[in-house]
Amino acid sequence: MFKHILVPTDLSMKSNRALEIAIDMATAANGRITLIHVIEKIEDSDGDEFQSFYDKLASNARLKMEKMTRPHKSSEARIETEIIIGSRVKEIIEFSITHDVDLIILSSHKLTNVDAVEGWATISYKVGILAPCPVMMVK
Repeated sequence: MFKHILVPTDLSMKSNRALEIAIDMATAANGRITLIHVIEKIEDSDGDEFQSFYDKLASNARLKMEKMTRPHKSSEARIETEIIIGSRVKEIIEFSITHDVDLIILSSHKLTNVDAVEGWATISYKVGILAPCPVMMVK
């Protein structure tokens, strides 16, 4: 059913649960997973002076993504990684459209009465509303 699962990650330990669920689902469906990390681009940073900064962030992200996927190398699920520089929500949505993603699985946090209003502005909520495919939020 879900042949291509997208797992956006902020590289935190909390993202591991979303990846584990994606691996189970992809294995059962003989599908594939794309683990994606979007490095938030600083506004008006199009010049070359920021390129080495973004390169360092991407290199660090690559190492962390390798660490996340290493325990799952023996699984039957095919896991690809992707690092993009841009606006997080926009890039996740565009990737899901241009790469025929069937499901997005991402970590989210529980809302409390104190932060309920601010919780509506989270990346996971925005992706859930704007995505062209089903979205599973893992708490």
